[in-house]
Amino acid sequence: MIARLVPLARLAVALLLPVALASCILAPGKFTSTLRIDADRRFAFSYVGEVYAEEGDKALGGGLTAKDHDEATKDPATKRAEADARNRAVAAALAREAGYRRVEYLGEGKFMIDYAITGRLDHVFVWPYNIDAEVLFPFVAIELRQGGLVRVKAPAFGNEGGKSAPGMPDMGQAMASRLDGIFTLDTDAEIVSQNNEDGAINADGRRTIRWKATPLSRTAPAAVLKLAPPVS
Repeated sequence: MIARLVPLARLAVALLLPVALASCILAPGKFTSTLRIDADRRFAFSYVGEVYAEEGDKALGGGLTAKDHDEATKDPATKRAEADARNRAVAAALAREAGYRRVEYLGEGKFMIDYAITGRLDHVFVWPYNIDAEVLFPFVAIELRQGGLVRVKAPAFGNEGGKSAPGMPDMGQAMASRLDGIFTLDTDAEIVSQNNEDGAINADGRRTIRWKATPLSRTAPAAVLKLAPPVS
C-alpha cells in the first residue's frame, strides 16, 4: 500500500519513474478481481489469475533503443534464459510482500497470482506496486478526495488507447491482447458515478457493479463513491 494522500495522477507519475529503468511491466491475463468498499472506510481487494510480464519500452510503446539493438543480436535461448531469470526474481520479490498468497512463475512471461488484502481507506491504494521488482502498471487505484469521496479506477482492465487521465498510461495493444476477466465492485456506500452501462445490482443494502474486461474493452472501470462521515 501507499500511505500518502496525493492526487492519483501525480502519484502515478511518481511511481512510473522507475518503469523507465525497469525491464518489465505487469499486465493482466485471465483473472477474477473483487474490490469491496464499505461506507465506514473498510475495504478488501483480491486478484486471482494470470499476470504477464512485458518489456517496459515495448509495453508502453517506446521507440527502438540501443539496448534493443543489442538484444536483437543475442541468441534466442540466451534471451529466454535472461527473461526467465528476471521474471523469477520478480516472483520472489512479490512473494515477500504482504497479501500475496501465491506467486508462481510458469515461464514465457506468465505468472499465476493469488492476492488478497484488507484495510481502511485512510490512504491511497495502488496495486500492484513493488519497489524491489521495480514494476508498476496500476491494475487498480483508489484515491481519497475531499468531502468523503473515493475515486476508483482500474486502468489495466480496459484498453483506452491513449485516452487515460493525464499521468496515467494506457495499456497498449500488446498488453491488452490477453485481457479476459471480471472486475467486481461491491459497496454499501452511495455511488456518485460509475461507467458501467448495465449499472449496479442492489441486494441486501449493498450495490454491486461487474465489469467484463476483454481486448475490446475501450473504457477502464471507474466509479466515485461517497463514504459516511468519520465517527468522532
